[in-house]
Amino acid sequence: MAKKTKEARIQVILECTEQKNSGVPGTSRYITTKNKKNTPDRIEIKKYNPHLRKMTIHKEIK
Repeated sequence: MAKKTKEARIQVILECTEQKNSGVPGTSRYITTKNKKNTPDRIEIKKYNPHLRKMTIHKEIK
C-alpha cells in the first residue's frame, strides 16, 4: 500500500499574549504540532513564560 502524501499534522507557533500587553521586552514562543483535521481552529495552551516567570496563555500565530 502506498503512503498518503498529505499529512494531517502541521507545525504551529505559540506566542504569549500577556507579554505583548505588559510591555516587557522579548517574546515567549513555543513550537508544537497539531492535527488540523481534529482542531481546525487556533489553539490556546497554558505554558511557562521565562520572562514573566509564570504560567501564561499562549495562542497560535501564523
